[in-house]
Amino acid sequence: MTDERGSGGRRDDARRNGAGSSAGAGRRARHDRSREPKQVRVSPARIVAYEVLEAVRTDEAYANLLMPNRIERSRLSPEDAALATELGYGTLRMQGFYDAVIALAAGRPTDRIDAPVLDILRLGAHQLLSTRVPTHAAVNESVVLAKRIAPGAAGFVNAVLRTVSRTSPDEWREHVARDTAGGADAKLAAVSSHPKWIVRALRAGLAHEGRGDELDALLAADNAAPRVNLVALPGSDAPGPGDLGRPNAYSPLGFTADHPLALVEQSQGRVRVQDEGSQLAALALTRARPVAPGERWLDLCAGPGGKTAILAAEALASAAVLDANEIVPARAELVRKAIAGVALAVEVHELDGRELDAAALGAEGGFDRILLDAPCTGLGALRRRPEARWRKQPADVAELTKLQGELLDAAIRSLRPGGVLAYVTCSPHSAETFGTLRGALERHAGKVSQLDTRAVVDAVSRHPLDLAGTPETVQLWPHRHGTDAMFIALLERTA
Repeated sequence: MTDERGSGGRRDDARRNGAGSSAGAGRRARHDRSREPKQVRVSPARIVAYEVLEAVRTDEAYANLLMPNRIERSRLSPEDAALATELGYGTLRMQGFYDAVIALAAGRPTDRIDAPVLDILRLGAHQLLSTRVPTHAAVNESVVLAKRIAPGAAGFVNAVLRTVSRTSPDEWREHVARDTAGGADAKLAAVSSHPKWIVRALRAGLAHEGRGDELDALLAADNAAPRVNLVALPGSDAPGPGDLGRPNAYSPLGFTADHPLALVEQSQGRVRVQDEGSQLAALALTRARPVAPGERWLDLCAGPGGKTAILAAEALASAAVLDANEIVPARAELVRKAIAGVALAVEVHELDGRELDAAALGAEGGFDRILLDAPCTGLGALRRRPEARWRKQPADVAELTKLQGELLDAAIRSLRPGGVLAYVTCSPHSAETFGTLRGALERHAGKVSQLDTRAVVDAVSRHPLDLAGTPETVQLWPHRHGTDAMFIALLERTA
């Protein structure tokens, strides 16, 4: 940036104060916190947020799994828990944009800033540019955190964040766009804090529906904190969504509440945190047609078990039999915990789904209904898994689509004639949705046909959904439906 933009001179101050931010300073202080000066204090919410960022960076932790654990361990008040969540998740979502701002304010690439110091700067930038935290509190608390983590970099942190604070968020977006090379997509990616390949994938997904002009709204929705959505598992004596909170617009099982986690804890497994789109995906299979008593159902890739729990409750109500499969033992255990609140005996297998043998599982002639919630890039859940956009790479798509195709082949082989298969991904990437589906239809021509998935989902939904594209598939969107970007396609075995 230049002096005409109002920060060139201050950037030089940041450079001079950056002398203490060498790579060694942060590492020497990072884990030696027992020797910190007693007068150094920092709010517990910021400590938790920083620890989550650190674990995501160093241990490839999942923020959505780690944050609740750290909040509970630190015994944060509800207010501090909310702040820690906003700081941790918000910083991870907007990390790309903040890095561009920090590089301009510091006058150096972020790869020349020690990683712990960079995490502190990202946290500070998030408070300054995306929250109502007062400027003095955001800067001062960040400096105190630097004194705790990397004392030699405290002056550098102070200088950079004061430079950031002197320019408005809108002006920073202009500066970042102007400073980013590589064309319009690169500029949009930098400002919206998405990798360029994801921006292009999302545009292609929208364009498939003739809705390419919604890209900006989708990118903004990806960066917004999602509401905590709940599901009330159906049962003859179980309270419904209207008894527990505010019913969702679409899922007949979903609702929101003022104190969601307390409801979950008190429900003995009957109330769970679950995105509304995931609920609709499971219900599309169970309610695609009336259930005949004794039907055999399978959740082929069940972990971590949210959809399995809905299938179990629906199977219990319909006198159907449910099996679940999850190849990863730790995730299989999560499935067992997820279905513990449903009084149905569900066998959880730990098999490679590509080698599925329906007869070996006791389903002679095949299963009547199969849910294939396929492993995918997860680009539809970037709101809830904030670090995912920085971990996934374009090369992952080819590997995943190969796996999806093999699993879909196995599911079709294991489906009895007349049986229904739901192919589901939490990704709108065209290769993982229409590409995988088209390949399976070609390989199994004459054996499977597509059902009117839109009609099924519309019939399940409490209110009409704004859906586009062809009737054979349903694509949900964060900006349009307030759900994760779930893709749903129903197939029927015809021969």
